[in-house]
Amino acid sequence: MKRRTFLQQIAVLPILSTWLPIRVFASDIAQGTVQPLKKPHHAWREILSPEAFQVLFEEHTEEPGSSVLNGEYREGTYICAACYLPLFESAHKYESGTGWPSFTQPIAGHIGTKRDYSLIFLRTEYHCARCGGHQGHVFKDGPSPRGERWCNNGVALQFVLQSEPLPGLRS
Repeated sequence: MKRRTFLQQIAVLPILSTWLPIRVFASDIAQGTVQPLKKPHHAWREILSPEAFQVLFEEHTEEPGSSVLNGEYREGTYICAACYLPLFESAHKYESGTGWPSFTQPIAGHIGTKRDYSLIFLRTEYHCARCGGHQGHVFKDGPSPRGERWCNNGVALQFVLQSEPLPGLRS
């Protein structure tokens, strides 16, 4: 393939990603327990740090190795930093060596996904099913038995110890 043809073909990928439908896992549909918020993204700016807002609602990525959650291995729950929906249990966290907190699976029904062509090749982006906040990307290179690596931005999460009550959901 000629370079010019190749460049013309990849130029349309970012355009395609804006109209591709969100693909939700079957568990998200079956559970039906999470009601999406009608809160516009800009309203979160007032209650989140600038870094958290950029990651959650402008789909930025934090620097690898920058999250204090990388070294967090106590028992507990990882919740969305915006709306406080529980997203991951500590039993499913593992050290992936990537520099971001990684999990083998989310809490069923609490995550939505969509196709992401922002780096030209197809990735699966995932977000909080309640507020829509961007969390990270899921890859097929994780440990057995599922083979999934849910690679999360630490600033998009908060950790709650198992011995502490979960905070009420934000509206």
